[in-house]
Amino acid sequence: MKKSWIIPAVALLVAALVNFVARWFGNAAVAAIVKPALLPLIALTTVAAAGGMESRTIRLLVIAQLLGAAGDILLIPDGFPTFACGLVCFLVGHIFYCINFGGRSWKGLKPAQWVLAVVVMVAATAGLLMAIGVEGTFLVPFAVYGMMLMLLIWSALAGVLREKEKATWIILTVGAVLFALSDSLIAVQTFHGAKVILEFLVMVTYVAAQCLLAWGGVRLFKADKK
Repeated sequence: MKKSWIIPAVALLVAALVNFVARWFGNAAVAAIVKPALLPLIALTTVAAAGGMESRTIRLLVIAQLLGAAGDILLIPDGFPTFACGLVCFLVGHIFYCINFGGRSWKGLKPAQWVLAVVVMVAATAGLLMAIGVEGTFLVPFAVYGMMLMLLIWSALAGVLREKEKATWIILTVGAVLFALSDSLIAVQTFHGAKVILEFLVMVTYVAAQCLLAWGGVRLFKADKK
């Protein structure tokens, strides 16, 4: 069925709206109940839109999405151990995203281009950490995670600069930037206190990011079939 993705997509839309409304009104219990369903629904929509998981592109997408689902669940309870485990899940998920997208966009890059990219990524990560005020025991893990976010952005941006499917790579770049924004807002909450508006913005940018990365990945898969 060509439109089999519509059912999980509608379910995702409903679940996301319930979560957003719950966040807006400060109902953490309802938001926590709905949150674990979001990434599995994105994964189901991805597989349905691609017509299966035969493609490496789709398999890598789904792995990253399921790692995100595990991270979502681990971030629900309070406490550093579950927070750290959730962070690791998202970190590994970003690695799969980078393998998926960077494996295409980084081909043929010259050493000088990589040096410039690394300098920019380190500077951007350091600037972000200083702006948020990350310090203490969180500094090193947040720095590593921040670099991975910058690498994800670079993997998509390099595609905009070097690949033919410009629109697809722009979608992926916007998704990667929104992911970085969402995680930056989580860091702001960690060091400056949670606020309802921040929790709402975290989820809106996060869901939008995951959806855009999924959409861009499916577009890459379909472009490969042409």
